[in-house]
Amino acid sequence: MSGVQTITVASGEGDQRLDRWLRRHFPHVQQGRIEKMCRKGELRVDGGRVKANTRLEEGQEVRVPPLPEPGTAPARDTVRISDADQKMIRSAVIYRDDHIIALNKPPGLPVQGGSKQTRHVDSLAEALRFDADEKPRLVHRLDKDTSGVLIMARSRAVASSLTAAFRHRDARKIYWAAVAGTPAPRMGTIRFGLVKAPGHGAQGEGEKMICLHPREVDATPGAKHATTDYAVVENAGSRCAWVALVPVTGRTHQLRAHMAEIGHPIIGDGKYGGSGQENLGDGWGAQLGGEVSRKLHLHARSLNLKHPVTGAMLNLTAPLPEHMARTWDIFQWRPADVPADPFEDLS
Repeated sequence: MSGVQTITVASGEGDQRLDRWLRRHFPHVQQGRIEKMCRKGELRVDGGRVKANTRLEEGQEVRVPPLPEPGTAPARDTVRISDADQKMIRSAVIYRDDHIIALNKPPGLPVQGGSKQTRHVDSLAEALRFDADEKPRLVHRLDKDTSGVLIMARSRAVASSLTAAFRHRDARKIYWAAVAGTPAPRMGTIRFGLVKAPGHGAQGEGEKMICLHPREVDATPGAKHATTDYAVVENAGSRCAWVALVPVTGRTHQLRAHMAEIGHPIIGDGKYGGSGQENLGDGWGAQLGGEVSRKLHLHARSLNLKHPVTGAMLNLTAPLPEHMARTWDIFQWRPADVPADPFEDLS
């Protein structure tokens, strides 16, 4: 067991999460132990309490409590990637060069692990090393049940550049969703603020966001402003619609909460969509029944951003997952017949 250590965040190590920084210095320390040290206040930055996802800056002082020696910790974090998982995650690659990798993340696969989750994109990243010296790094997230374009960086410098691009909203993300009912008007902007509902677990289990009128946000502790643009692409009468969504801000569950709040929950959204045929405002419940899957119908369809190294514009597009493709076939919605950016054509 080591003693207490104080380590200065070195040049080039800034703008990364505390847990990732610690794992690079002490690769034998498990994620669960890092989160526990944060909860107990044993792991501190510049003397203050922190969370595992706190972002570090160069020159900060990190207090590290006594840690077990390498080889003494359980090997749960180094679970071998099965041949099936390796094949699955590699088949999800839709773009790769020397600097970045883009995946079409399958629905149901978390991006990162939690206290009860060991199989996720981050844990499978070793299978995406290919010929690189290190495994690729996550630079943004998608919800577990949301599919679509997910970018990973193949070096720390590229990760820093991409993280900044997402933070400064230099990347344009367009999501496709099937929603209950048909929003009116057919194009609009949703500006409800969001605040986390109280009473959920320490690790975010059951996390749910509550919408607030914009004028209530500044007076509500923990609330944040949120903006979503939407456009109806096609509709099946008044029962269901295919919408394109652009998250102008990037809040937790933003698209799901916003669409439910205006009475048009995303199909398959049990958290925000209400029960089966419940009528929500002008829309309907989040389950259509019949042959339509009960899975969440939300897909990160495209991502446009400047390449962090070459400066060229990258236009990445991910095909629909199987359950959404079936729904599109049922309603005879044809992805090939619509513009890549419907907001430009419908505005």
